[in-house]
Amino acid sequence: MRIVVTATVVVTASLILVGVLGVAGAETTTTATTTTPTMATTPVPPLRTVSVQGVAIEPIEQSASAAAATGVYRQAMASAVSDGQVKAQFLASQAGVTLGQVQSMAEGGGYIQCAGNEEGYLGEQPDFGSANNYATPEVAPRALAKAPVAPRPAVKPRKPKHKKQSVAKKAGSTTCTLSTQVSLVYALS
Repeated sequence: MRIVVTATVVVTASLILVGVLGVAGAETTTTATTTTPTMATTPVPPLRTVSVQGVAIEPIEQSASAAAATGVYRQAMASAVSDGQVKAQFLASQAGVTLGQVQSMAEGGGYIQCAGNEEGYLGEQPDFGSANNYATPEVAPRALAKAPVAPRPAVKPRKPKHKKQSVAKKAGSTTCTLSTQVSLVYALS
């Protein structure tokens, strides 16, 4: 009987010891490791990164076709990537590190805005990507943009002399721009 009691105590003590060590092992921090061809493992330091938003604004015709609008949008995205790289390079140099490769890139959508004409943008829309970021500034409908009509006076007012404005000059006074942004994450070393 003594042997059974001793064996039970030893087994119980062993289980308690293994359980405690198992919990302590789970609470320690772990690091990623890589295996070399010789099967030796080396710890991998965490990847340091910098995240930036590249932005760009490009002119676009007020009545651009779908192909023209897509071309302008792609040019704006390319400019936004360049802007983001310049920002990331600046931040890396301020931190005293070297800018590495792009780790991730995300299209941030865009919009077209026109100034100088109540009609706004009349052309085709490019595919701005993510629907969550798609925004076109609202242009008031013509009916709301007109001033309220005052009652006519009893006396006929004199007609003011108007200068004729050429159609080309009128169309040229509207300027439209396409704005976009791209999110970039670069590795640092």
